[in-house]
Amino acid sequence: MKTVFLYALMVLVLTLPAAASATDWQPSEEVKPYAITGRTGMELYQSIGERGPQVGPGRVIAHTTFKLTWTRKYEQQGSACTLTFAKPKLIIIYTLPKAPGDLPAATKASWDSFLAGVRTHERWHGETIIEMVKEIEALSNGFSVANDPGCKKIRPELTVRLGELSNKQRQQGRDFDRVEMSEGGNIQQLILKLVNGP
Repeated sequence: MKTVFLYALMVLVLTLPAAASATDWQPSEEVKPYAITGRTGMELYQSIGERGPQVGPGRVIAHTTFKLTWTRKYEQQGSACTLTFAKPKLIIIYTLPKAPGDLPAATKASWDSFLAGVRTHERWHGETIIEMVKEIEALSNGFSVANDPGCKKIRPELTVRLGELSNKQRQQGRDFDRVEMSEGGNIQQLILKLVNGP
């Protein structure tokens, strides 16, 4: 059982008035709980194995995804095309297990500790997504391609650059998970405390 990081990238381009400029933005968050059953830590963990979200070939404890859309404005500046406005709308989606509300007190304490650790792990992934989007925003605003009448070259060129940032963020997530889920790592410790508890 492991926690994984997924992401989905969607791009939306809108036409804006010429006077528009980039403004501050804030990401939003959604939590998608999935119900599990059990009265002990071991039963709760077994239920996660049976009901956790399906990711790839198996089920996981939790995962983080995102939806990202952009409002962009491209302008012809002489023979060059410049991206003069790029503002993201980012929704980070956390899928987390939800235990029964009437757990015995000792089990509830173990569960709360476990879930807090899982949330911390997933929030790290969320923060790296936010950092990636900020880097994309910084790269996008003012991005220009010479000799691009009709702004046809700029989009594929921008896609290549953004792919590099996305790949960097994915690698960060893989490296983080490798450490967290290694023998004696944080996630393993959280699981052991839960299943060995009440």
